[in-house]
Amino acid sequence: MRRSIRGAGAVASAMALVLVAVGGWYGYQQWAGSDCSGELKLTVAAAPEIAPAIQKTADAMSADQTEVDGLCVAVEVTASESVDVAAAVAGQHGVSLSGVGQPSGSAVLPNVWLPDSSTWLLRLRQQAPAFAPQNNASVARSPVVVAMPEPLATTVGWPEKKLGWKDLLGRITTGTQLKTGLVEPSRDAAGLAGLVSLATAAQTSGAQAQQKTTAALRALATGVSAVREELIARFPRATDPTSLARGLGAAALSEVDVIEFNAKKPPVPLAALYLEPAPLSLDYPYAVMPGIEPARAAAAEKLFAALDSGAFRGRLAGQGLRAPDGTWADGFAPPRGAPSPAGTQPPPTTAAPNPGGTAGGGDGATIERVLSSWAVATQSGRMLAIIDISGSMSRKVPTANNATRMQVTLEAARRGLALFDDSWALGLWVFSTELSGSRDYRSLVPIGPMSAQREELEAKLATITPKKLGDTGLFDTILAGYKAVQDDWQPGRVNSVVMLTDGKNEDANGISQAALLAELKRISDPDRPVQVIIIGISAEVSKAELDSIPKVTGGAAFVTEDPAKIGDIFLQAIAARREAPPR
Repeated sequence: MRRSIRGAGAVASAMALVLVAVGGWYGYQQWAGSDCSGELKLTVAAAPEIAPAIQKTADAMSADQTEVDGLCVAVEVTASESVDVAAAVAGQHGVSLSGVGQPSGSAVLPNVWLPDSSTWLLRLRQQAPAFAPQNNASVARSPVVVAMPEPLATTVGWPEKKLGWKDLLGRITTGTQLKTGLVEPSRDAAGLAGLVSLATAAQTSGAQAQQKTTAALRALATGVSAVREELIARFPRATDPTSLARGLGAAALSEVDVIEFNAKKPPVPLAALYLEPAPLSLDYPYAVMPGIEPARAAAAEKLFAALDSGAFRGRLAGQGLRAPDGTWADGFAPPRGAPSPAGTQPPPTTAAPNPGGTAGGGDGATIERVLSSWAVATQSGRMLAIIDISGSMSRKVPTANNATRMQVTLEAARRGLALFDDSWALGLWVFSTELSGSRDYRSLVPIGPMSAQREELEAKLATITPKKLGDTGLFDTILAGYKAVQDDWQPGRVNSVVMLTDGKNEDANGISQAALLAELKRISDPDRPVQVIIIGISAEVSKAELDSIPKVTGGAAFVTEDPAKIGDIFLQAIAARREAPPR
C-alpha cells in the first residue's frame, strides 16, 4: 500500500514536472511571441463614444495573438469625429459635402471606419459613387431622442404619454415658449435625424406643408449650435422658473448624449423623449474602406467577428450604447422610460445614386432635400435669379402630370422664394432671344432686400410666360448677369447668379463660348467673387457647355433630364453656393 502511494506520488511529481515544463514553454511562447511573427497593422477610426469599446476589444485580440498569414494583428484605434473623416473621404474623391467643408491637413484615412451613422456613408455615396466601403453592418445603436429638462418634459406628459413629431412641430411653430436647439445637421447625424423627422412631419400638413416646413426650419435655425458641447451647455442649470424659461427647452440628441449628461448628476436632469415615428438612429456601421490589401481586409473581418460577441455588448453598455438589435446588456443605464428594443428601423440605403437624377432614392432623396432646404433657410446671400422663357419652355412634362416646363420651373422658384428670409437680397431676370431689341434678357426686379420686395417678386413670377418661337440666348445673358452682380458686389455675402434653362446656347449673333469664357476670366476678381450656378432641366441641355462656365467663375452646374425634378435640384443648387470656393 505504501508502495502504491509512493508510486502515485512519483507519477504526480512527474506530471507536475511536465506541467511546469509545458507551462514554462507556453509562457516562453507568449513572451517570445512565437505564435505569430511580425505585425499586421489595422487602423480604425471610430466615433468617440464607441472608440473605448472598440479599443478594449482590440486589446483582447492582441492578448490572444490574433493572426493573419502568420502575422500578429495590431489594431490601432483612433477616436475621430465622423464629420472629420467624412471630409477626408470627400476630399480624396474630389467632392464636398454640404456644410462639411474641407478636411484638415492632418486627416488620415483609416482601413476601417465606424462613423456614428450610416447617413455619412449615404451622403458620401451620393456625391462620390466610386466610394464603396464593404460590410457596413451595424455594431451598436443609440436611438435619436428629443432631450428636454425633466421639469419641462412633465408638462408635455412625459414619461407616460406617447408623443409624436407632429406634437413637437406644433409647439415649435405656434409659439415662442419652447426654446429649441439643434446641432448643425450637415455636421451632426443626430441633428440631421431630428431635422428630417420634423421636416417629414411638416410635409404631411396638407395645404400648410410649405408654410410649416419653413416655420420649423427658421425656428430651429435660431437655436442652432456648431458643436454638440455648445448645445448641451445651453440646457438650464437650475430648477427655478427663470432658469427653465431662459435655458434650452428641447433638442434632438442621441440617447448616449442624455446618458452621459445625466451621469454627471446635473441640477436639472434631461428626459429622453422617444417620439414616433422613430427617427433614424445612430447605428455605427462597420465600413471597411475600399482598396485595402487582402491581408488587412482579413484582419478587419476578424475584428468584426470579435465585435459580434457578448463581451463587446457588455463594453457597449458601459459606454451607454445598445447592441445592434436595439436591446442593452448588463451595465447599461437607460434613461427613464426608455423602451427596449429601440431605434431598430433599417438604415438608409448606401446604394449609388441614379444616373441623371438628383439623389439616390428613398431616404437618400429625403436627406438631400432636407439639407438643401436647411441651407437655403439658414444662409443669407445676394442673388440674381435668371429664368429661361424660350419657346421650348412650353413643352409638357409627362412626369409632372403634363405641366409645362415653365410651370414646374416657376413652382420650384416660388417654393425656393418662400425659404428665403428677409436677410436675403434677390433680383429677377428672364431671358430668351431679342427680348429688348437685340438684347436677350430683361430685368423684372432689380437686386434688392427681400424685406422690401418679396410681394413684388411673387407678383412678377406670376406674370412670366414663354416667348413663342424664342430661342436660348444663354451666353450673352450669363455675361450680363455676372457683370450686374459684380458691379454692385457686397462683402460678407455669397454673391451669385442662378440661371434656370432647358437648352443650350442658340444665339448665333451673340458672344461665342470661347469669347465668353475669356471675358469672364478677364473680369473675374478674387477679391469680389461672383459664383455662377446653372440648372439645366432637359435632355437638350449640354452638360459640357454649362460646366465650362463655373470652372471659370466658381459655382456649379446641375443637370437633370427630367424637369419634374427641378424642385429638388433647385434647392441643391442654392445650397451649393456656400460650398463652391471662388476662383
